[in-house]
This record gives sequence, structure tokens and C-alpha cells, in this order.
Amino acid sequence: MQTVWWLWPLVALCSGDQFRGEAEKIMRATPVIDGHNDLPWQLLTMFNNQLQEKAADLTSLAQTHTNIPKLRAGFVGAQFWSAYTPCDTQNKDAVRRILEQIDVIHRMCHMYPETFVCVTNSTGIRQAFQEGRVASLIGVEGGHSIDSSLGVLRALYHLGMRYLTLTHSCNTPWADNWLVDTGEDQAQSQGLSEFGQNQTGSLVMVNFYNDYVSCQQQATLSQVADHLDHIKKVAGAGAVGFGGDYDGVSRLPSGLEDVSKYPDLVAELLRRRWTEAEVRGALADNLLRVFEAVEQVSDHAGTPEEVPIPLGELQGSCRTTYGYSEAPSFHPPPGALLASLSTILLGLCLL
Repeated sequence: MQTVWWLWPLVALCSGDQFRGEAEKIMRATPVIDGHNDLPWQLLTMFNNQLQEKAADLTSLAQTHTNIPKLRAGFVGAQFWSAYTPCDTQNKDAVRRILEQIDVIHRMCHMYPETFVCVTNSTGIRQAFQEGRVASLIGVEGGHSIDSSLGVLRALYHLGMRYLTLTHSCNTPWADNWLVDTGEDQAQSQGLSEFGQNQTGSLVMVNFYNDYVSCQQQATLSQVADHLDHIKKVAGAGAVGFGGDYDGVSRLPSGLEDVSKYPDLVAELLRRRWTEAEVRGALADNLLRVFEAVEQVSDHAGTPEEVPIPLGELQGSCRTTYGYSEAPSFHPPPGALLASLSTILLGLCLL
């Protein structure tokens, strides 16, 4: 045995190559649907949404976690682009600024039609997979963005929004934000208010921000996989999804530095004996299942009853630090219009 000890590094290397190769094979047929990417925010802060600028060219943009070559290398087949505005815009200019972010997402699709196609449903995602383009959907980050207006919610839906996260880093009249857990903010609804509850059939789209992954400034790909393992254990493999928060966070795990690294995470899941079906579920099938179920219910739902938002007392001060990107989903009963505020997919509620 003393003569073959040096073979072990080669065995480990070959094993790693095997899992990486298997990951790429799976992802060619089932590319990843990522639930949260803040590239539109970077386009605003870096270029004031002037996409024609040479430095803003998405085929060569180097300062961001996301560009077209990185998306290709990461086998990203569908992306929920985040339309985001800071919490301190609530009840001020939040709606205008969200409209501007939705506009820049549409313009990305128009400027790079060979890469992006804006879609609003599961059929569009599947078609984009077949065409080898990145299905581009819109998610609005933070309920504060609608200024407690159902009219705004419906209008955003018609502009292509297909999820709205409950909170960002400020309370809304229907849910408390994550800073309540740290003691940095005061609870108003004790979590979700009665109005904000009803989260069944959820999909947990895991955020890669180091502080959420490890509660420290450093984190690793392996620790992200630990989170995925935990969700699988608690809620089942059908509840697992990815919501990386690329270009929306300042620190990312070692091994997941940009969107090109998704195959390495999938390889780690295979190394941990996730089945091919479980991996395909986490990549895309779980989200498509939920999306299609909501669409089916929406097709058979009548015009929902209008229920006013219980405004309560609005939050006095808001913070602008980054918050959760997980997007819980559920199937609200017909007529429960406002329940859509806690769903990733708004098809049922906005007829």
C-alpha cells in the first residue's frame, strides 16, 4: 500500500471530474431556473440604466457577478430578474422606481434577443429552453414596492411581474421584515399577520449571501449544499430551488463567486447522492410544477373579490440593507386577492 498512496489525489480528481461532467450533462437538458438576480440594480447604479453605453455591454461586462458568457457557462436557462428599490422609497417614489427597473428588464430582452426572451409563464420558459435562450421573468423585491395598492399590484402583473417577495428590510402592513429577528427592528405583525398567512406548497429558493449561509463574512459552496440538504430533509426534495441573489449581495461563498458556478454546486449535490430526479427538480422542475399549478387554477378562477389591504400604522423608518431573496409560494383560494402578496406566482390573483 505504501507504493500507491499517491493515487488517492488522482482518484479524488477523477471523481470530481465525474460529478462535474454528470452535472453538465443534466444541465444541458434541464438548465437552472434562478429565482433572484439583481443585475438590473447594477445597471441602474453603474450606468443609470443607459444600456447603450459601451461599458454596459452585457457580453463583456466584467465588474458584475452576471454577464452573458457567465450565464452560458452556468447553464442558466431562466432567470427571475429582480426589480428592486430601497425601503426608504416606501410611500414616496417606490412605484415610479419599480416601473423604471421593470423597463430596464424589458430593454435587456430587446437589446439581446439572441440571449434573452421575456416570458411570463411556464410555457415560455420551456420554449426558451428549447431555443437555447434565457427565459427572463420579473420578480419584485419587497412588498413595500407597491405602496399598499392593489391597483399597483395588478398593473405590475400586467407588465410581467410574476412574484413579489413579502418584505425586504422594512415592515409592511401585512408582514414583518427579517431585522425583527435580530432585534434591529420592532415587530408589528409578529411575523406574518393573519392576512399574510396561508403558505402551503412552498418553494424555498436558497440565497447565497455569506451572512445568511454561515452567519459570517465567509462561506463555502459546501455550506450552501448543507442548506439544500436541510430543506430536502425538512420539506422534501420538491421544495428546493435556487435564488442566488447574484449582483445583489457584497459577499458570496467560495466556489460560488458568480453565475457561472452553478455546475459546481450541482456536482456537489450529486456527490452527496442526490438522485438525478432530485437535481432536476431543484434546477427547474420544482418551480415549473408550482408555476403550472398556479396557472391551472388561474385559468378556472373567476374575478376575485376585492379585499382592502389592512394598512394599520405604517413603519416610520426603513433600512436599505439587503434582505431575503427566498420567494414562498402557495395556491390561494379564489377571491383571496391579497393573499397573492406572499406568493411567488401571481397568476391566480390578478385576473
